[in-house]
Amino acid sequence: MLGDRVLFLDGEALVIDKPAGLPVDRPRDGAISLENHLESLRLGFRRWPMAVHRLDRDTSGCLLLSRNPKAHARFQQAFEQGLVAKRYVAILDAVPRATAGLIDLPLAKISSAEQGWRMTGDPRGKSARTAWTLLAEKDGRALVEFRPETGRTHQIRVHAREGLGAAVTGDAVYGAAHPAGMMLHAAALTVPRAGKPDVAAEAPWPERFAAAGFDHG
Repeated sequence: MLGDRVLFLDGEALVIDKPAGLPVDRPRDGAISLENHLESLRLGFRRWPMAVHRLDRDTSGCLLLSRNPKAHARFQQAFEQGLVAKRYVAILDAVPRATAGLIDLPLAKISSAEQGWRMTGDPRGKSARTAWTLLAEKDGRALVEFRPETGRTHQIRVHAREGLGAAVTGDAVYGAAHPAGMMLHAAALTVPRAGKPDVAAEAPWPERFAAAGFDHG
């Protein structure tokens, strides 16, 4: 149940700490997804909450859900207008050469019979920008903070691999699998609201990061 993973709650918004491995959308293989938990997240409301954005299946952390249709529309507009502040942390398989920067790499979708679909850098693709900062390094791996300015599919994962030359640890699509899964975590989320306090949440530090030797961000 996800009721004990609530990070923010009011009449319009609900932010949960989504566990790694839980898909937001119902997968084709019929596995358990966020939809199976929505009844437990009504929290006194008649309607089920609705996910406003997406996190990849193996990404953990802050996920915003709306509690009514009007709020849903406003939150979606905030995402589309680039008003939402998002902070991610990731462990990378190599240490970037610099300590901070801005990755400006447009992304496009490609597919092949052998590998299926994935995203890649392409000058003709959709604009994608991610600010990043090196937080720590250990045993050839790096802990990096990412602050995406856009919200493209797999943006941080591709920007890490193609922009920094270091895949996210455990990213089986753009790098190599890891027994503990993919080391990407949505650490914080802030959504501005006109005339109301921001929707603001921070997710707890993931146990899998601590087990990998990075115990704080």
